[in-house]
Amino acid sequence: MPSFKIDLSTAVAFVAVPPSYKVVNRETGEIAIDRETKGKMMTVGLTIADDGTADLLTVNVPESGVPANLGVGMPVAVTGLRARDWENDFNGQKRHGISFRALAVTSLAPVAAKG
Repeated sequence: MPSFKIDLSTAVAFVAVPPSYKVVNRETGEIAIDRETKGKMMTVGLTIADDGTADLLTVNVPESGVPANLGVGMPVAVTGLRARDWENDFNGQKRHGISFRALAVTSLAPVAAKG
């Protein structure tokens, strides 16, 4: 299924929901595995603001692309953000939407000096 690159060059992004592991089966607690890196997948809720509007996106990111220090309200850089539409049948009902995936989410917050 095709995916589309999202240009964030004029946008600002902030963490709205802290990173957590992406669960594929709530009954068993199974964590999603990235097909490319074979590592665990995480989700991060990001507020993306651009051109006078803001949207909340839930973005899937490989665990290797999510630093441990991401916190709510932190400004971030999003590397390789792509959107892909999806559709499936669940209990006889068609569902559809758009999923978002990035290679990495990196903090832009200044590092406090030790001293």
